[in-house]
Amino acid sequence: MSADPGRVWVARVLVGAVLFANVQCAVAFWRSPAGYAPAFELAGASGEAAIQGFAVLFLMWNVPYAVALWHPRRHRAALWQALVMQALGVAGESLIWWHLPAAHVVLRESLLRFILFDAGGLVALSAAIAVSARRSGLAQTSRVVET
Repeated sequence: MSADPGRVWVARVLVGAVLFANVQCAVAFWRSPAGYAPAFELAGASGEAAIQGFAVLFLMWNVPYAVALWHPRRHRAALWQALVMQALGVAGESLIWWHLPAAHVVLRESLLRFILFDAGGLVALSAAIAVSARRSGLAQTSRVVET
């Protein structure tokens, strides 16, 4: 049983929401780096450049999200890449947060916001994969074994 168009659109909305949030963050970092630098214990021109570098990275990392948004069913590999990237973000940010000394209160709070932000994206992308699946249950397992 193939995924109906409604399910593909639900997946698009989920992927689109994550992409939109990530691009909004990139734009905010690019346009107002001085406003975000202190949250990462950065200052001055080098701090602002680092924040703008984060903005560029956000845009780079979101290429698979944009491809998956185009058609989550046809571009399944891009959707899975986005999911893996999102999971790596949550895991990496969590490890940084875990090892950061408690004295860095502002930085820890900033990292925690990113962890929660990315965890929400991880849930949305997981749902997009489930919703856009062509088949479910044993039918999907059988198809994989057959190919």
